[in-house]
Amino acid sequence: MLQLSSIYYGRKILSLRTGSQIGQAHSPLINPGNLKIEGWYAIPNGERETSILLATDVRDIIAKGIVVDDHTALVHPDDLVRLKKIINIGYEVIGKIVQNEQKKRIGKVQDYAVETDSLIIKKLYVSQSLIKNFGTNQLIIDRNQIVELNDHAITIREATEKVTLKNRAVQPA
Repeated sequence: MLQLSSIYYGRKILSLRTGSQIGQAHSPLINPGNLKIEGWYAIPNGERETSILLATDVRDIIAKGIVVDDHTALVHPDDLVRLKKIINIGYEVIGKIVQNEQKKRIGKVQDYAVETDSLIIKKLYVSQSLIKNFGTNQLIIDRNQIVELNDHAITIREATEKVTLKNRAVQPA
């Protein structure tokens, strides 16, 4: 099932062991290599330093928050050697410029949809400039269209032909 990104930001972290809130997850830790949510940047209750909640430690994501076993799920970033490079990048999808292979700007990522089982970003919702957006709705980009990701932009492969309802022939059944 796909979920919009809003359920992954500003979530309470709930402990099964204590039955209470043990922290606040403020934003997802996204791997730019495969667009997978590896975890969340989080602040444990009573602390000021940011910790990481790994996706592998999450039991469930419910309406009230992110459910984990206990406070040991919140790890200091220095202890995560394998994810150090991804943590240092601090990749964020929302707000990234989307461009085609010819470097023509298409718009900016306004939202994204995540497959709940794998935590992989499957769709990007791109808002266009006011002039381009006048006659069309928001663009939806599938992850298969993505050619390149970098710090400044997401490069996509555009559809080779545009189909409009006027040009589409309806065949009888």
